[in-house]
Amino acid sequence: MNTLLPATSLKRLSKLSARLWDRHYVTAKLCSDPVYAAVTKELEGSLLPVLDIGCGIGLLAFYLRETGFKPDITGFDYDTRKIASAQGMTARGGYAGLSFMAGDARTGLPDFDGNVVILDILQFFTRAEQETLLRAAAARVAEGGKLIIRSCLEDDSTRFRITVAGDWFAKLTFWMKAAPVSYPDRELFESVLSAAGLKVRVQPLWGGTPFNNHLIVAERE
Repeated sequence: MNTLLPATSLKRLSKLSARLWDRHYVTAKLCSDPVYAAVTKELEGSLLPVLDIGCGIGLLAFYLRETGFKPDITGFDYDTRKIASAQGMTARGGYAGLSFMAGDARTGLPDFDGNVVILDILQFFTRAEQETLLRAAAARVAEGGKLIIRSCLEDDSTRFRITVAGDWFAKLTFWMKAAPVSYPDRELFESVLSAAGLKVRVQPLWGGTPFNNHLIVAERE
């Protein structure tokens, strides 16, 4: 499975978006954000399905399909407009095995057993809500599966301050419906996920961005 998106796939995905803003977003996001290749690499060789919590317009699912990932993928997000966009892109692209549903992770997750992904949403939850979500997500990781998270970690770095500013910009431009509430730290992931029986590793995932993003991978062996 190729972890990098071919130029032909990038062009194809951009054209599947119904809204002009989404087309520009797809191109910019997939060209600049290292998280998609990182998640694809973590899932390489897995035959387990994927639950993408906070899937947005479904970019991870489409990226995975375009790089050769075959198992079913379920996207879950509370923004109904983004879910509708993901469903439209799925239909126009003729993708099989992709489904998208609207729901609030604060009130529960779909029944699931496989790999779980959470990208860039934990800052919109309180600390208690973060702990609850992490436990619920961990409970849905199958034997041999992974919980893969991308999150900014709170610290005193310039990168952290830039990330906070970026999240507020996303809120003010209405791309995100919520404002940031609380940023997690390394100890949260290590304590909660280890207690759930997962082996945890944390590493920077900055790429060429100025953000304080980290990749957290918790595996059930």
